[in-house]
Amino acid sequence: MKFFRGRGGGRRGRDEAAEQPHEAEELEEFGDDQEDEPEAGRVGAHAKGPYDITEAPRGVQRLDLGSLQIPAVDGVEIRVQADPDGTIQQVVLVHGESALQLGVFAAPRSEGIWDEVRDEIRQSLIADGAKPSELPGEYGQELLARVRTPDGGTDLRFVGIDGPRWMVRGVFQGRAAVDPSAAGPLLECLHGLVVDRGPEAKPVREPLRLRLPREMAEQAQRMGPNGVAPGGGPVPPARPGGGPARPAPRRRSP
Repeated sequence: MKFFRGRGGGRRGRDEAAEQPHEAEELEEFGDDQEDEPEAGRVGAHAKGPYDITEAPRGVQRLDLGSLQIPAVDGVEIRVQADPDGTIQQVVLVHGESALQLGVFAAPRSEGIWDEVRDEIRQSLIADGAKPSELPGEYGQELLARVRTPDGGTDLRFVGIDGPRWMVRGVFQGRAAVDPSAAGPLLECLHGLVVDRGPEAKPVREPLRLRLPREMAEQAQRMGPNGVAPGGGPVPPARPGGGPARPAPRRRSP
């Protein structure tokens, strides 16, 4: 299923993107109901997003997918892979020859998890025969690797942003993976992303639920499985703590 974004919805128009979660069932820490001060190095300490829902700028047109709200940016196409009930399995943003897959996960209140997750991604890539390199990026340390796919080698750049009780993971592919200056509109989407974590306790690293808006979910149900795009975009699904996931084997008919 594809969503095409109209002009004028994002910051640019106003001139201004599985495997099961980590086996550990550790729950995030809870204190009182007061908001914590942003910690140094966390997204709350920056003027741009991804934003927590409590600090998101108002008056911006966004596509509400539940735990993620994606701003409208000129030329960026939003592709989702969704079940007939409206549950989203994958979100990919596409612009020209570049793409960005997005995922959002629960994290503890006391500390970020990107450093740990990044190390696991690196080990997974090495196990798959890739040679990842670590490099500094806008949000801190990133991973760059060239992986094998059925269509040949593909460059992937992994970015992680720790927020208050959540982590956003982005996977750039195409030109934007090897040339950050080519990320342009995709990076603008990341800057304007909003995370709606919700108040309930969740196991650390559990994916936060993504869903289609009700009207679109009802349309998907009417269309049936063949009406929902099976591929979800050019970026292969990425595991919460690892590299690109291998396609699940198809079930044989009994």
